[in-house]
Amino acid sequence: MRVERRRGSIVESSHEIHAAVVSADGRLTARVGDPELVTFWRSAAKPFQSLPLITDGVAAQFKLTTQEVALTCASHSSEPAQVELVRAFLAKVGCKEADLLCGPHAPLSDSVAQDYKTRGVTLTAVYSNCSGKHTGMLALAKHHGWPTADYTAMEHPVQARCLDEVSRWTGVARDRIGTGVDGCGVVCFAVPLRAMALAYAKLGSGDRESGADAIVQAMLRHPELIAGEGRPCTELMQAFPGRVIAKIGAEGVYSALLVKEGIGIALKVADGHTAAAALALGAIVRELGLGSPPPGLEARPIRNSRGKVVGDMRVNGGLTR
Repeated sequence: MRVERRRGSIVESSHEIHAAVVSADGRLTARVGDPELVTFWRSAAKPFQSLPLITDGVAAQFKLTTQEVALTCASHSSEPAQVELVRAFLAKVGCKEADLLCGPHAPLSDSVAQDYKTRGVTLTAVYSNCSGKHTGMLALAKHHGWPTADYTAMEHPVQARCLDEVSRWTGVARDRIGTGVDGCGVVCFAVPLRAMALAYAKLGSGDRESGADAIVQAMLRHPELIAGEGRPCTELMQAFPGRVIAKIGAEGVYSALLVKEGIGIALKVADGHTAAAALALGAIVRELGLGSPPPGLEARPIRNSRGKVVGDMRVNGGLTR
């Protein structure tokens, strides 16, 4: 499988895909390329970084809503409503925007970014797509009485706790998980695609004791918070309500859970192309029987400077069973 960019009838460039499709019992049921490829999970790991909020009693202590739990799993678009929810979440756990160590960046939504630029909005850390995750980490530190000043540090108990969960759900020993610093400043984790897919498959177990049910239900109830209007994660989840969880990661990473089937998916575009990753995910879920994804996840037009369609991006090839 590869995603091809065509101009007219000629393939101008292509993006190689690696993917693993895994059942909850650990069977590799389908693949593309190398399912054992080790890469950073990036933001697709957020549901597992959020699990301690459930299992450690943080959500119960602070009476977190399903919206707030969903935001800890999100790479949101910095839409005004999303930002206000994060601000309220911070206040609920006794923190301020100044406590966030994620740093500001332009919204992931082009339309939101243009709106803020036009209106002269000053972007602060709360506008980061990871501000919900960071607020959850601050809440975890508060709950345990850990310091909040350096919660992003590799050696901080919050990051160690997240590493524990990643190990538990992927089945990869802690000392065999690669670590680095993510774009938002916290620890990110490198594991094989097959292990990522297994973690997502297990997340669909519906188990309450492990926290899986709370995370899954929060994400399913609030797809508009997981990304935002016009973005692939939200569009796919809204197209198939209750059927799929989709989570983007930087550099061409995607993970997903087909809820009823109990199937986990993880993919990586070799060159890190974000749009190619979304198209690859759309093709994989369609082939696995979910149905035709939204139009933007089947093909993308290529337009010239006058707005005329001169080609497209689409997937060539499929899964190996």
